[in-house]
Amino acid sequence: MAKRSPPQTEQILQDLKKKIVILTGPRQVGKTTLSQNLIKDFEYLNYDSHIDRTKIIKGEWNRLKKLIILDEIHKKKNWKSWLKGIYDTQKRPPYFLVTGSAKLDIVKMMGDSLAGRYFQHRLHPFDLKELKDQYDDSKDIFHRLLNLGGFPEPFLSDSELEAARWRKIHLDIILRQDLTDLESVRNIHGIETLILLLRERVGSGISYASLARDLEVDPKTVKNWIRILEELYVVFSVTPYSSKLSRSILKEPKIYFYDNGQVVGDEGAKFENLVACALLKELHSLEDLKGKNTALHYLKTKEGKEVDFLVTIERKPNLMIEVKWSDGKISPNLIYFKDYFREKKINPNIRAIQLVAQSVEERSNSKGIEIRNAIHWLKEMPLMI
Repeated sequence: MAKRSPPQTEQILQDLKKKIVILTGPRQVGKTTLSQNLIKDFEYLNYDSHIDRTKIIKGEWNRLKKLIILDEIHKKKNWKSWLKGIYDTQKRPPYFLVTGSAKLDIVKMMGDSLAGRYFQHRLHPFDLKELKDQYDDSKDIFHRLLNLGGFPEPFLSDSELEAARWRKIHLDIILRQDLTDLESVRNIHGIETLILLLRERVGSGISYASLARDLEVDPKTVKNWIRILEELYVVFSVTPYSSKLSRSILKEPKIYFYDNGQVVGDEGAKFENLVACALLKELHSLEDLKGKNTALHYLKTKEGKEVDFLVTIERKPNLMIEVKWSDGKISPNLIYFKDYFREKKINPNIRAIQLVAQSVEERSNSKGIEIRNAIHWLKEMPLMI
């Protein structure tokens, strides 16, 4: 059975000795399990529990414990100021670990009461890199991730039926509990329909206006719903790269799902989503563990030349990736953008890779563009930093 062994475990232990640790990630991704396995001497308090909520409000946790885990505390009114008071006035240990299934980095947009008082870590679903030492058959694991997704329960079930049952309950909890706790949204049905539409458009640029017509709402509402789904770790957006940030924001984003099992359509769309999830997980790790400034984009010209992913590190284009299910012929678009970054002197040495899901001869051409087997590459995720 796969166990969570994410790269941030040791760093979280070190960070707890210095500040509050905020651990976020999708619901049922394993945050509680990871938290409770960090230190044996802990007390776990969940704000959704009436009994635990009373203890939290009264400050009646066991101060003899080494670690206090506060789950879903962002649902408490003025939780940031409350945590600030704990950090500023209480001795350590106990150490405090805050977990939640909504993006608690919205702290940054809602005042700086916790500034300088916490470290952030994000937990993602399983990927090939995390699982490579636990399974011998990487090809089988690749296909399980592709079809069942990387959330522990459906992945470990190794059953499409059990995964489908889990997925329905999982999404219902998010939309009917987490969403209403976070936002005042009345049209739950509209958001459910939006998710169905997005599931069919993975890998394609989305139009807010087009989605608005399908949903019979205005584009601003669609944009707000997608923002909410991002805050709840249901989806994430990848914007087109531009040296001018404002241009990137205005262009059509692509939407991907944290749960690869949500993707409908052909194997190519599922594969692209799987790669997007792996890349985002690696970039968040670079940010949380090494303090890097990273971003995930895609490349597209007005003429329609497109490359699936562009990784930037410290705002510098670092790596281009084109994903193909079976095509081992080098994409002309990779060649075009490789020449573009060299001619514009943006990054003459940018790495360009075509990831192929099926068996392929690994090689590189005279321009340094690489053809790589996806399973081999995703097991290592050797991003250049």
